[in-house]
Amino acid sequence: MLVLTELGSRLKEARLQKGMSLDELQTVTKIQKRYLIGIEEGNYRIMPGKFYVRAFIKQYAEAVGLNHEELLDEYKSEIPATTNEDIPEKLSRVQTSKNISPSTSKLLDVLPKVLIIVFIIGVLAVIYYFVENSASDSDKQLNEDNNNPGAIVENNMPKDEKQNEDAAPEEDKEDAPDEKAEEEKPVQEISVQESSGKNTVYELKNTDTFILTLSAEGKSWVRVASATNETFYEETMEEGVEKELDLTDQKEVQVIIGNTTATEIKINDKKLEYEVSPSEYVNQNITIRFTSLGE
Repeated sequence: MLVLTELGSRLKEARLQKGMSLDELQTVTKIQKRYLIGIEEGNYRIMPGKFYVRAFIKQYAEAVGLNHEELLDEYKSEIPATTNEDIPEKLSRVQTSKNISPSTSKLLDVLPKVLIIVFIIGVLAVIYYFVENSASDSDKQLNEDNNNPGAIVENNMPKDEKQNEDAAPEEDKEDAPDEKAEEEKPVQEISVQESSGKNTVYELKNTDTFILTLSAEGKSWVRVASATNETFYEETMEEGVEKELDLTDQKEVQVIIGNTTATEIKINDKKLEYEVSPSEYVNQNITIRFTSLGE
């Protein structure tokens, strides 16, 4: 049977003083209940990795109102060292798409417009060809009539019909596709709904897609989950690592960043500016509420 360590006892005592149950603490920290029990009992072997021990203790301490830096320093002999540790990687349940280079992305955006322009030029070329041929035939007939004064003029086309024929190409031109007439797509909007301490709620709207991209500029623990606490991604990201998640079918997503100073967030390739400065709160909880276009 495991015995509570000094660190575990202190954390548990602080939790009980706040009147928090383990279930309530799990809701606040987003840490699974069995890991919270492991911290209190000093059973670090059940943790997914040594790095998570320090990260979980830090979140536990913040939730019960203790200074995590002082605790980690005071009880460092109880906490496993993380030097040269190989942190196990978990498989994300969300299938991610391959990274698309900026140049390829721009080419795909421009290609439909190029095809429309080529189509318009082709239509105008065909119209011009028939107009020129019609004009050439008319000039040729006129020259023949001038050279032959006795020619029967009744075969010439009536003036009204001639005007209608000349006007036909103009109508065709009006029916041709006009790129400028296309309606402009609404601009994606990301706004802050509320902010309190290290917790911020954003709203994403005027778009049909919700692609979340995480980029690590240093070591940072990151967790992405649904509003029902279904985990999509939970990893310690190393410097240079980038993760892309397609969350279009989600109405609300929670993102916990362990090190905001080393983590960049993009939504549909647009950088998300932290409402709360990373220098104020390194660890932040971010909620993104998505309203798709047309809802």
